[in-house]
Amino acid sequence: MVVDDFAVKAEVEAAFRAYETALTENDVPVLEALFRDDPRTIRYGGGENLYGMDAIRAFRRARSPVGLERTLSETVITTYGRDFATAMTLFFRESAPGRIGRQSQTWVRFPEGWRVVAAHVSLIDG
Repeated sequence: MVVDDFAVKAEVEAAFRAYETALTENDVPVLEALFRDDPRTIRYGGGENLYGMDAIRAFRRARSPVGLERTLSETVITTYGRDFATAMTLFFRESAPGRIGRQSQTWVRFPEGWRVVAAHVSLIDG
């Protein structure tokens, strides 16, 4: 198995950037498209445990678009073979001074492209 194949990693990095842009702009259709539409897709958030794309979709559509801007740090994207990757990053928001956000995503390549199948977001004290 090849770890961090240059071309595969570039694809996941592009998908990750698209997700980040959609997140900070509250582009719900893009956010929904980048998560696997499947009842087995999971997103653990700062205050919610979402099982399945229906729950994730409902959360995204109800979320306030205010205060989503953030700065990323220590982003690590690792690919394993041609179809599996993880993306880990820290983030900081002005609305949460003294707090460090942590985000992890598991990405899988499907015929329709790279999709998140599992994600976790949490905040800790800085």
